[in-house]
Amino acid sequence: MAPSAQPLPMSVSDEKYANVKWEELAFGFVRTDYMYVAKCNHGESFQEGKILPFADLQLNPCAAVLQYGQGLYEGLKAYRTEDGRILLFRPDQNGLRIQAGADRLYMPYPSVDQFVSAIKQVALANKKWIPPPGKGTLYIRPILFGSGPILGSFPIPETTFTAFACPVGRYHKDNSGLNLKIEDKFRRAFPSGTGGVKSITNYSPVWIPLAEAKKQGFSDILFLDAATGKNVEELFAANIFMLKGNVVSTPTIAGTILPGVTRNCVMELCRDFGYQVEERVIPLEDFLDADETFCTGTASIVTSIASVTFKDKKTAFKTGEETLAAKLYETLNDIQTGRVEDTKGWTVEIDRYHQG
Repeated sequence: MAPSAQPLPMSVSDEKYANVKWEELAFGFVRTDYMYVAKCNHGESFQEGKILPFADLQLNPCAAVLQYGQGLYEGLKAYRTEDGRILLFRPDQNGLRIQAGADRLYMPYPSVDQFVSAIKQVALANKKWIPPPGKGTLYIRPILFGSGPILGSFPIPETTFTAFACPVGRYHKDNSGLNLKIEDKFRRAFPSGTGGVKSITNYSPVWIPLAEAKKQGFSDILFLDAATGKNVEELFAANIFMLKGNVVSTPTIAGTILPGVTRNCVMELCRDFGYQVEERVIPLEDFLDADETFCTGTASIVTSIASVTFKDKKTAFKTGEETLAAKLYETLNDIQTGRVEDTKGWTVEIDRYHQG
């Protein structure tokens, strides 16, 4: 049974938009008004949480997330349509993915209905922060983490599920395509590790090569597999695709690559467009021989890759309005923003009563 609806806080403003310069909106933190918080004690199940004013969290210094990195996050967006509706995009898939991650990190988790209800509540409580159509989206960040104190022994006495939101612009501003550095020293993920879930421990360990690549003028980095160092895997926070002839290829999900929600949508759309789609191990030399390459993700949506550089050798790829990436971006964005009929059943419209 879906969680019961909660009335919006009485102090939520009916003002249509927050005081934001939407044309200058970047992808970064913007403090909004409300957040969602639910807690679960050991041996119990998550119950419906509450919408609270946005504030710092009080955390025990011995909390499992601080001592042992027991935490996960998700990312999804709320869209304002041209006719005034508010849409979410496949929030149930994020709910299922956070459950898979929680299983991996030995944590309790909210049901998919509870997860989706929380996302709806956060979106509506911060409705005035949802940008006007075409100006951006409301990025919603759910987090599940061990909040109870632990030092060397189980069980974790308390787990917290929270979600907040920020209005954001495009993650990658350069519409001409990304220029990537292929990282040949650091590895993002390892077999039997946590690369296949959104563990908070996956990201800061590779900030060093990412920062270095940014200093060198690159947009992002493309990681190779840890086992052989010969196969492409993914970017810092996006899945990777290549097109050769009529075949669209993406690396196989095998524990080191995140099963992206956008990735799955893109694979389905490519089949609809008449392409052959395959998941396989992609050697670097195959990738460098592609006609076109692009990355996908909640933040990136679908973004062309203009070039990759490996050990000072730069390889360029097709970009522009006639690319598959451009067609995928337009199609997906039209569905997400309600400009075309959603025949896939991917979008979820929410209203003031936000029934789960």
